[in-house]
Amino acid sequence: MSVPGWLWDTSRHKQSLTHRRHRPDYLLLILVLLLSAVGIIVIYAISPALAVESSASASYYVTHQILAVLIGLVAFLIADRVPYMYWRRMYRPLLILAACATLLALVMPVDAQYPAHRWIRIGAFSFQSVELLKFALIVWLAAFLSQRMEEHALTDIQRTIKPLGVVLVIVGVIVAFIQSDFGSTMVIVGMFASMILIAGMPMKRLLMVGGIIVIGAVLAISIFPYRRARLLAYLHPTSNCAATASDYQACQALIAVGSGGTVGLGLGRSVQAYGYLPEADNDSIFAIYAEKFGFVGGMVLIGLFAMLFYRIKTIIERSPDNFSRLFAVAILAWLATQTVINIGAMIGLLPLKGITLPLISYGGTSVVFIMAALGIVFRISRYSSYNLQEVSGNISGDRGYESSRDRRRIGRPYYSSTSGRT
Repeated sequence: MSVPGWLWDTSRHKQSLTHRRHRPDYLLLILVLLLSAVGIIVIYAISPALAVESSASASYYVTHQILAVLIGLVAFLIADRVPYMYWRRMYRPLLILAACATLLALVMPVDAQYPAHRWIRIGAFSFQSVELLKFALIVWLAAFLSQRMEEHALTDIQRTIKPLGVVLVIVGVIVAFIQSDFGSTMVIVGMFASMILIAGMPMKRLLMVGGIIVIGAVLAISIFPYRRARLLAYLHPTSNCAATASDYQACQALIAVGSGGTVGLGLGRSVQAYGYLPEADNDSIFAIYAEKFGFVGGMVLIGLFAMLFYRIKTIIERSPDNFSRLFAVAILAWLATQTVINIGAMIGLLPLKGITLPLISYGGTSVVFIMAALGIVFRISRYSSYNLQEVSGNISGDRGYESSRDRRRIGRPYYSSTSGRT
Protein backbone atom coordinates (compact mmCIF):
# COMPACT_ATOMS: atom_id res chain seq x y z
CA MET A 1 0.00 0.00 0.00
CA SER A 2 1.51 3.29 -1.10
CA VAL A 3 1.56 6.32 1.14
CA PRO A 4 -0.44 9.30 -0.19
CA GLY A 5 1.69 12.25 -1.21
CA TRP A 6 -0.13 14.64 1.10
CA LEU A 7 0.86 12.44 4.07
CA TRP A 8 4.53 12.30 3.14
CA ASP A 9 5.75 15.50 1.56
CA THR A 10 9.49 14.95 1.09
CA SER A 11 10.38 18.61 0.72
CA ARG A 12 8.38 19.53 3.81
CA HIS A 13 10.00 16.71 5.77
CA LYS A 14 13.50 17.88 4.77
CA GLN A 15 12.64 21.43 5.77
CA SER A 16 11.45 20.25 9.20
CA LEU A 17 14.73 18.40 9.68
CA THR A 18 16.84 21.44 8.84
CA HIS A 19 14.73 23.90 10.83
CA ARG A 20 14.05 21.84 13.95
CA ARG A 21 14.45 23.90 17.09
CA HIS A 22 17.13 22.86 19.55
CA ARG A 23 19.30 24.19 22.34
CA PRO A 24 20.90 27.56 21.43
CA ASP A 25 24.58 28.44 21.54
CA TYR A 26 24.90 29.40 25.20
CA LEU A 27 28.63 30.03 24.82
CA LEU A 28 27.71 33.01 22.63
CA LEU A 29 25.62 34.42 25.48
CA ILE A 30 28.39 33.78 28.02
CA LEU A 31 30.93 35.64 25.86
CA VAL A 32 28.55 38.59 25.44
CA LEU A 33 28.09 38.77 29.22
CA LEU A 34 31.85 38.51 29.86
CA LEU A 35 32.71 41.32 27.43
CA SER A 36 29.94 43.51 28.86
CA ALA A 37 31.26 42.86 32.37
CA VAL A 38 34.77 43.85 31.26
CA GLY A 39 33.38 47.09 29.88
CA ILE A 40 31.59 47.85 33.15
CA ILE A 41 34.76 47.14 35.16
CA VAL A 42 36.90 49.47 33.04
CA ILE A 43 34.30 52.26 33.13
CA TYR A 44 34.00 51.80 36.90
CA ALA A 45 37.78 52.11 37.28
CA ILE A 46 38.02 55.37 35.31
CA SER A 47 34.73 56.92 36.49
CA PRO A 48 36.45 59.15 39.12
CA ALA A 49 38.82 60.52 36.46
CA LEU A 50 35.97 61.13 34.02
CA ALA A 51 33.91 62.78 36.77
CA VAL A 52 36.72 65.24 37.53
CA GLU A 53 36.90 66.28 33.89
CA SER A 54 33.13 66.58 33.33
CA SER A 55 32.10 67.80 36.82
CA ALA A 56 29.75 64.83 37.22
CA SER A 57 29.33 62.51 40.18
CA ALA A 58 31.88 59.74 40.66
CA SER A 59 29.28 57.07 39.88
CA TYR A 60 27.70 58.81 36.88
CA TYR A 61 29.49 56.95 34.10
CA VAL A 62 29.44 53.47 35.58
CA THR A 63 25.75 53.85 36.48
CA HIS A 64 24.89 54.80 32.91
CA GLN A 65 26.98 51.94 31.53
CA ILE A 66 25.25 49.41 33.78
CA LEU A 67 21.88 50.80 32.71
CA ALA A 68 22.89 50.53 29.04
CA VAL A 69 23.97 46.91 29.51
CA LEU A 70 20.71 46.04 31.29
CA ILE A 71 18.66 47.62 28.48
CA GLY A 72 20.87 45.78 26.00
CA LEU A 73 20.18 42.47 27.75
CA VAL A 74 16.44 43.15 27.54
CA ALA A 75 16.87 43.87 23.82
CA PHE A 76 18.89 40.64 23.49
CA LEU A 77 16.14 38.58 25.17
CA ILE A 78 13.38 40.22 23.12
CA ALA A 79 15.30 39.60 19.88
CA ASP A 80 15.77 35.97 20.92
CA ARG A 81 12.01 35.53 21.40
CA VAL A 82 11.07 36.96 17.99
CA PRO A 83 11.21 34.48 15.05
CA TYR A 84 14.18 35.61 13.00
CA MET A 85 12.28 35.45 9.68
CA TYR A 86 10.02 38.16 11.08
CA TRP A 87 12.87 40.62 10.54
CA ARG A 88 12.88 39.82 6.83
CA ARG A 89 9.41 41.37 6.57
CA MET A 90 10.36 44.34 8.76
CA TYR A 91 13.13 45.86 6.67
CA ARG A 92 10.94 48.60 5.18
CA PRO A 93 9.72 50.01 8.54
CA LEU A 94 13.29 49.76 9.90
CA LEU A 95 14.71 51.64 6.91
CA ILE A 96 12.07 54.35 7.24
CA LEU A 97 12.75 54.66 10.97
CA ALA A 98 16.50 54.84 10.37
CA ALA A 99 16.06 57.48 7.65
CA CYS A 100 13.87 59.59 9.93
CA ALA A 101 16.37 59.28 12.81
CA THR A 102 19.24 60.26 10.50
CA LEU A 103 17.39 63.30 9.17
CA LEU A 104 16.45 64.31 12.70
CA ALA A 105 20.09 64.06 13.76
CA LEU A 106 21.08 66.30 10.84
CA VAL A 107 18.75 69.09 11.94
CA MET A 108 19.41 68.82 15.68
CA PRO A 109 21.68 71.49 17.25
CA VAL A 110 25.17 70.13 17.82
CA ASP A 111 27.08 69.91 21.07
CA ALA A 112 30.07 72.23 21.34
CA GLN A 113 32.21 69.28 22.46
CA TYR A 114 31.08 67.10 19.54
CA PRO A 115 30.31 69.43 16.62
CA ALA A 116 28.94 66.74 14.30
CA HIS A 117 25.36 65.95 13.35
CA ARG A 118 25.42 62.37 14.67
CA TRP A 119 23.28 62.53 17.81
CA ILE A 120 19.65 63.15 18.67
CA ARG A 121 19.67 64.97 21.99
CA ILE A 122 16.49 65.66 23.92
CA GLY A 123 17.23 66.70 27.49
CA ALA A 124 19.30 63.99 29.17
CA PHE A 125 18.45 61.54 26.38
CA SER A 126 20.95 61.05 23.55
CA PHE A 127 20.76 58.68 20.60
CA GLN A 128 23.30 58.03 17.85
CA SER A 129 21.36 57.52 14.63
CA VAL A 130 24.09 55.62 12.76
CA GLU A 131 23.68 52.59 15.06
CA LEU A 132 20.05 52.22 14.03
CA LEU A 133 21.12 52.78 10.42
CA LYS A 134 23.63 49.90 10.64
CA PHE A 135 20.98 47.57 12.03
CA ALA A 136 18.38 48.55 9.42
CA LEU A 137 20.87 48.17 6.55
CA ILE A 138 21.82 44.67 7.74
CA VAL A 139 18.17 43.55 7.78
CA TRP A 140 17.47 45.13 4.38
CA LEU A 141 20.57 43.76 2.68
CA ALA A 142 20.06 40.24 4.07
CA ALA A 143 16.46 40.27 2.78
CA PHE A 144 17.46 41.86 -0.54
CA LEU A 145 20.32 39.48 -1.32
CA SER A 146 18.50 36.35 -0.16
CA GLN A 147 15.57 37.21 -2.43
CA ARG A 148 17.89 37.84 -5.38
CA MET A 149 19.56 34.49 -4.71
CA GLU A 150 16.17 32.77 -4.74
CA GLU A 151 15.32 34.50 -8.03
CA HIS A 152 18.76 33.70 -9.52
CA ALA A 153 19.22 37.41 -10.18
CA LEU A 154 22.29 38.05 -8.03
CA THR A 155 24.37 39.17 -11.02
CA ASP A 156 21.65 41.31 -12.60
CA ILE A 157 22.98 44.85 -13.01
CA GLN A 158 19.62 46.63 -12.96
CA ARG A 159 17.99 44.60 -10.16
CA THR A 160 21.00 43.99 -7.91
CA ILE A 161 24.20 45.88 -8.71
CA LYS A 162 22.58 49.26 -9.35
CA PRO A 163 20.49 49.32 -6.12
CA LEU A 164 23.56 48.31 -4.10
CA GLY A 165 25.63 51.08 -5.67
CA VAL A 166 22.92 53.70 -5.09
CA VAL A 167 22.53 52.74 -1.43
CA LEU A 168 26.30 52.79 -0.88
CA VAL A 169 26.59 56.26 -2.41
CA ILE A 170 23.70 57.65 -0.35
CA VAL A 171 25.03 56.16 2.89
CA GLY A 172 28.54 57.38 2.10
CA VAL A 173 27.41 60.93 1.43
CA ILE A 174 25.30 61.14 4.59
CA VAL A 175 27.51 59.29 7.06
CA ALA A 176 31.02 60.04 5.78
CA PHE A 177 30.52 63.56 4.44
CA ILE A 178 27.58 65.18 6.24
CA GLN A 179 27.95 63.42 9.60
CA SER A 180 31.76 63.22 9.29
CA ASP A 181 31.72 59.64 10.59
CA PHE A 182 34.28 57.90 8.40
CA GLY A 183 34.77 55.06 10.90
CA SER A 184 31.11 54.01 10.80
CA THR A 185 31.20 54.29 7.02
CA MET A 186 34.06 51.77 6.92
CA VAL A 187 32.06 49.43 9.16
CA ILE A 188 29.04 49.66 6.85
CA VAL A 189 31.26 49.05 3.84
CA GLY A 190 32.73 46.01 5.58
CA MET A 191 29.24 44.64 6.20
CA PHE A 192 28.22 45.20 2.56
CA ALA A 193 31.40 43.62 1.21
CA SER A 194 31.17 40.52 3.39
CA MET A 195 27.50 39.93 2.61
CA ILE A 196 27.80 40.21 -1.17
CA LEU A 197 30.92 38.02 -1.05
CA ILE A 198 29.18 35.26 0.93
CA ALA A 199 26.06 35.60 -1.24
CA GLY A 200 28.22 34.48 -4.17
CA MET A 201 28.62 37.67 -6.17
CA PRO A 202 31.00 37.07 -9.13
CA MET A 203 34.40 38.70 -8.85
CA LYS A 204 33.77 41.06 -11.77
CA ARG A 205 30.71 42.47 -10.04
CA LEU A 206 32.62 42.68 -6.75
CA LEU A 207 35.26 44.79 -8.48
CA MET A 208 32.55 47.14 -9.75
CA VAL A 209 31.22 47.70 -6.24
CA GLY A 210 34.78 47.90 -4.90
CA GLY A 211 35.59 50.65 -7.38
CA ILE A 212 32.72 52.76 -6.03
CA ILE A 213 33.99 52.20 -2.48
CA VAL A 214 37.59 53.17 -3.31
CA ILE A 215 36.53 56.35 -5.11
CA GLY A 216 34.31 57.34 -2.19
CA ALA A 217 37.07 56.65 0.36
CA VAL A 218 39.61 58.77 -1.53
CA LEU A 219 37.14 61.66 -1.76
CA ALA A 220 36.17 61.35 1.91
CA ILE A 221 39.82 61.57 2.99
CA SER A 222 41.02 64.24 0.56
CA ILE A 223 38.17 66.72 1.08
CA PHE A 224 38.45 66.99 4.87
CA PRO A 225 41.72 68.48 6.21
CA TYR A 226 41.51 66.72 9.58
CA ARG A 227 41.34 63.33 7.87
CA ARG A 228 44.43 64.15 5.82
CA ALA A 229 46.13 65.22 9.05
CA ARG A 230 45.21 61.90 10.70
CA LEU A 231 46.58 59.99 7.74
CA LEU A 232 49.85 61.95 7.89
CA ALA A 233 50.01 61.38 11.65
CA TYR A 234 49.63 57.66 11.02
CA LEU A 235 52.41 57.69 8.42
CA HIS A 236 54.68 59.75 10.70
CA PRO A 237 53.79 58.70 14.26
CA THR A 238 55.12 60.68 17.25
CA SER A 239 56.43 63.41 14.92
CA ASN A 240 54.47 66.05 16.84
CA CYS A 241 52.86 65.10 20.16
CA ALA A 242 51.89 68.60 21.23
CA ALA A 243 48.44 68.98 22.78
CA THR A 244 47.18 70.88 19.74
CA ALA A 245 48.69 68.54 17.14
CA SER A 246 46.88 65.83 15.20
CA ASP A 247 49.34 63.26 16.60
CA TYR A 248 48.38 63.99 20.20
CA GLN A 249 45.76 61.26 20.73
CA ALA A 250 47.87 58.65 18.96
CA CYS A 251 50.90 59.56 21.09
CA GLN A 252 48.93 59.40 24.33
CA ALA A 253 47.38 56.09 23.33
CA LEU A 254 50.82 54.58 22.74
CA ILE A 255 51.97 55.95 26.09
CA ALA A 256 48.99 54.31 27.81
CA VAL A 257 49.55 50.97 26.10
CA GLY A 258 53.28 51.05 26.82
CA SER A 259 52.77 52.05 30.45
CA GLY A 260 50.78 48.87 31.07
CA GLY A 261 53.82 46.68 30.51
CA THR A 262 53.28 42.97 30.95
CA VAL A 263 50.54 42.80 33.60
CA GLY A 264 49.36 46.42 33.82
CA LEU A 265 49.31 49.10 36.48
CA GLY A 266 46.12 47.87 38.15
CA LEU A 267 42.52 49.08 38.26
CA GLY A 268 43.02 52.19 40.39
CA ARG A 269 46.35 53.39 39.04
CA SER A 270 45.53 54.78 35.60
CA VAL A 271 47.22 58.07 34.68
CA GLN A 272 46.10 58.65 31.09
CA ALA A 273 42.42 58.75 32.03
CA TYR A 274 42.97 61.98 33.98
CA GLY A 275 42.66 64.31 31.00
CA TYR A 276 45.71 63.14 29.06
CA LEU A 277 44.11 60.68 26.64
CA PRO A 278 41.08 62.07 24.75
CA GLU A 279 37.92 59.91 24.66
CA ALA A 280 39.28 57.62 27.39
CA ASP A 281 35.85 56.09 27.97
CA ASN A 282 34.95 55.71 24.32
CA ASP A 283 37.26 55.53 21.30
CA SER A 284 40.44 55.15 23.40
CA ILE A 285 39.16 52.63 25.91
CA PHE A 286 41.42 49.81 24.70
CA ALA A 287 44.48 51.95 25.48
CA ILE A 288 43.12 52.52 28.99
CA TYR A 289 42.40 48.81 29.34
CA ALA A 290 45.97 47.97 28.25
CA GLU A 291 47.33 50.50 30.75
CA LYS A 292 45.42 48.79 33.55
CA PHE A 293 45.84 45.13 32.56
CA GLY A 294 48.97 45.15 30.41
CA PHE A 295 49.93 42.88 27.53
CA VAL A 296 48.50 39.79 29.21
CA GLY A 297 45.14 41.44 29.83
CA GLY A 298 45.09 42.79 26.28
CA MET A 299 45.64 39.32 24.86
CA VAL A 300 42.88 37.92 27.08
CA LEU A 301 40.46 40.55 25.80
CA ILE A 302 41.44 39.91 22.18
CA GLY A 303 40.99 36.19 22.89
CA LEU A 304 37.45 36.80 24.14
CA PHE A 305 36.61 38.71 20.97
CA ALA A 306 38.18 35.94 18.86
CA MET A 307 36.04 33.35 20.63
CA LEU A 308 32.92 35.45 20.06
CA PHE A 309 33.74 35.78 16.37
CA TYR A 310 34.39 32.05 16.10
CA ARG A 311 31.02 31.22 17.65
CA ILE A 312 29.27 33.51 15.17
CA LYS A 313 31.27 31.92 12.33
CA THR A 314 30.09 28.48 13.48
CA ILE A 315 26.48 29.68 13.50
CA ILE A 316 26.97 31.07 9.97
CA GLU A 317 28.22 27.72 8.71
CA ARG A 318 25.19 25.95 10.20
CA SER A 319 22.52 28.51 9.37
CA PRO A 320 19.30 27.01 7.97
CA ASP A 321 18.68 29.49 5.14
CA ASN A 322 20.22 32.32 3.14
CA PHE A 323 18.61 35.16 5.09
CA SER A 324 19.84 33.96 8.48
CA ARG A 325 23.28 33.17 7.07
CA LEU A 326 23.69 36.62 5.52
CA PHE A 327 22.37 38.33 8.64
CA ALA A 328 24.89 36.53 10.86
CA VAL A 329 27.68 37.31 8.37
CA ALA A 330 26.84 41.01 8.62
CA ILE A 331 26.90 40.93 12.43
CA LEU A 332 30.30 39.21 12.36
CA ALA A 333 31.60 41.82 9.91
CA TRP A 334 30.14 44.64 12.04
CA LEU A 335 31.80 43.51 15.25
CA ALA A 336 35.08 42.35 13.69
CA THR A 337 35.59 45.50 11.60
CA GLN A 338 34.83 47.77 14.52
CA THR A 339 37.12 45.80 16.85
CA VAL A 340 40.03 45.76 14.40
CA ILE A 341 39.71 49.49 13.65
CA ASN A 342 39.52 50.45 17.32
CA ILE A 343 42.35 48.26 18.61
CA GLY A 344 44.49 48.85 15.53
CA ALA A 345 44.27 52.61 15.98
CA MET A 346 45.22 52.39 19.66
CA ILE A 347 48.41 50.40 19.00
CA GLY A 348 49.46 52.40 15.94
CA LEU A 349 48.63 49.86 13.25
CA LEU A 350 45.78 51.92 11.75
CA PRO A 351 44.93 55.62 11.52
CA LEU A 352 42.75 57.03 14.29
CA LYS A 353 39.01 56.68 13.80
CA GLY A 354 36.23 57.79 16.11
CA ILE A 355 34.69 54.38 16.65
CA THR A 356 33.78 52.39 19.74
CA LEU A 357 35.07 49.01 20.90
CA PRO A 358 31.99 46.72 20.84
CA LEU A 359 30.46 45.99 24.28
CA ILE A 360 33.43 47.64 26.03
CA SER A 361 33.23 51.36 25.23
CA TYR A 362 30.92 53.71 27.11
CA GLY A 363 27.74 54.48 25.18
CA GLY A 364 24.18 53.26 25.39
CA THR A 365 23.14 53.30 21.73
CA SER A 366 26.01 51.12 20.55
CA VAL A 367 25.63 48.61 23.38
CA VAL A 368 21.86 48.25 22.93
CA PHE A 369 21.90 47.73 19.15
CA ILE A 370 24.86 45.36 19.22
CA MET A 371 23.16 43.25 21.90
CA ALA A 372 19.89 43.27 19.94
CA ALA A 373 21.72 42.08 16.83
CA LEU A 374 23.50 39.37 18.82
CA GLY A 375 20.12 38.33 20.24
CA ILE A 376 18.95 37.62 16.69
CA VAL A 377 22.12 35.59 16.05
CA PHE A 378 21.40 33.70 19.29
CA ARG A 379 17.90 33.00 17.96
CA ILE A 380 19.36 31.72 14.68
CA SER A 381 21.59 29.35 16.65
CA ARG A 382 18.44 27.58 17.88
CA TYR A 383 17.88 26.38 14.30
CA SER A 384 21.46 26.33 13.07
CA SER A 385 21.72 22.72 11.96
CA TYR A 386 21.55 21.62 8.36
CA ASN A 387 22.66 18.70 6.27
CA LEU A 388 25.05 19.51 3.46
CA GLN A 389 23.30 16.97 1.24
CA GLU A 390 20.00 18.85 1.55
CA VAL A 391 21.53 22.30 1.11
CA SER A 392 23.65 21.49 -1.92
CA GLY A 393 21.23 19.00 -3.43
CA ASN A 394 23.99 16.41 -3.67
CA ILE A 395 22.47 13.05 -2.74
CA SER A 396 25.78 11.22 -2.62
CA GLY A 397 27.03 13.48 0.16
CA ASP A 398 30.29 14.59 -1.45
CA ARG A 399 31.29 18.20 -2.02
CA GLY A 400 30.10 18.56 -5.59
CA TYR A 401 30.10 22.36 -5.69
CA GLU A 402 28.90 23.81 -8.96
CA SER A 403 31.19 26.82 -8.64
CA SER A 404 33.47 28.68 -6.26
CA ARG A 405 30.48 30.85 -5.29
CA ASP A 406 28.74 27.77 -3.82
CA ARG A 407 31.84 27.09 -1.72
CA ARG A 408 31.59 30.60 -0.26
CA ARG A 409 27.91 30.10 0.60
CA ILE A 410 28.12 26.71 2.31
CA GLY A 411 30.26 25.84 5.31
CA ARG A 412 31.24 22.46 6.62
CA PRO A 413 28.55 19.76 6.87
CA TYR A 414 26.74 19.54 10.18
CA TYR A 415 24.63 16.56 11.16
CA SER A 416 22.54 17.30 14.24
CA SER A 417 21.68 13.64 14.75
CA THR A 418 25.32 12.76 15.49
CA SER A 419 27.01 15.83 16.85
CA GLY A 420 24.37 17.48 19.02
CA ARG A 421 24.61 21.16 19.88
CA THR A 422 27.73 23.07 20.81
